Amino acid sequence: MSHVRAQFAGVSAYLPEQYVTMSRREEQIAAAGDFAPPPGLLTRLTGVRGVHLIGDDQQASDLATAAARKLLAEHGSGPDDIDLMIFAAACQDLTEPATSHIVAAKLGLTCPVFDVKNACNSVLNAIQTAQALIETRQYRTVLITCGEAPSLYTRLDLPDAHSFARALPSYGFSDAGCALLLVARETRDDPLGPGVLGGRFAADSTCWPAATVRTGGTIAARGTSDPGAAYFRMESTRMRDSIRLLTTRVLPLLDELALGVDDLAFIGVHQVSLADVETMCGPEIGVPRDKLVVTVTEHGNVASASLPLQLSIALESGLAQPGDLVALVGLAAGSSAGLVVLRL
Repeated sequence: MSHVRAQFAGVSAYLPEQYVTMSRREEQIAAAGDFAPPPGLLTRLTGVRGVHLIGDDQQASDLATAAARKLLAEHGSGPDDIDLMIFAAACQDLTEPATSHIVAAKLGLTCPVFDVKNACNSVLNAIQTAQALIETRQYRTVLITCGEAPSLYTRLDLPDAHSFARALPSYGFSDAGCALLLVARETRDDPLGPGVLGGRFAADSTCWPAATVRTGGTIAARGTSDPGAAYFRMESTRMRDSIRLLTTRVLPLLDELALGVDDLAFIGVHQVSLADVETMCGPEIGVPRDKLVVTVTEHGNVASASLPLQLSIALESGLAQPGDLVALVGLAAGSSAGLVVLRL
């Protein structure tokens, strides 16, 4: 008996041309405010060597559009071939309308569109959504686009060391666009055949105040006296403890699919800092490092574009190939974690 499965058809990434090293970031911090970090401190604390910055004339939609155009050209698809487009990102162009409409207009799409937003898990949740819509036969070809410009929420004018500590994770923020294509394929009842095999998600929403950008919503619309409200700040210990616990709640999906890490050619893990990568590879979680593509050192934390960027590099390098099993592990403020397993 056959049924419809959402099958991976392609991925692409776009990185803005402007690249700023962490040493240059330290110079910018020293020039902007009263606090000057010691030379080399940012790289020592985050493992990030440099970040990509969005152009002055670019928006989040432009990053998504650039990646999508590349993917559609590689796949040989045109605007009329897309049944649904989802824009999935922590960032957005405007509060209203949904950024998906802006991306669709730039791509010349006439299909239905909507946004999915869940911090750095936005793309992973978009894959989950697209899978459900394809497998219930509502759409056959779904384009997921993402444009992330978190560097805009990095604070440079710091009054003291305490402010630096709260802003520290944001100095690895980097900008990128990505796109993925999922298509409907009739398949026999093979639980491990090509396509999205399953997903598992978990959340600890009591942790939401631990990592915030407090502008762009109803709180900011009512005014604030906080000069740092437009910038990202995080209680690192609380966030990491929450994420570590949530990760243990999504990994059992592999056991349910009768899979182990040895069956996977590639494992994508959302990357905030090099220390977080080391934690994922440590004995508590045990992700084999040779199955990872470490992007955070050279490309920084590109928010929800991180997993597609890693998958794109894995395919280009030959680490992952058509027919391989891969896993994508998402970690996000809020907080939430997710795991999606698919056969390419």
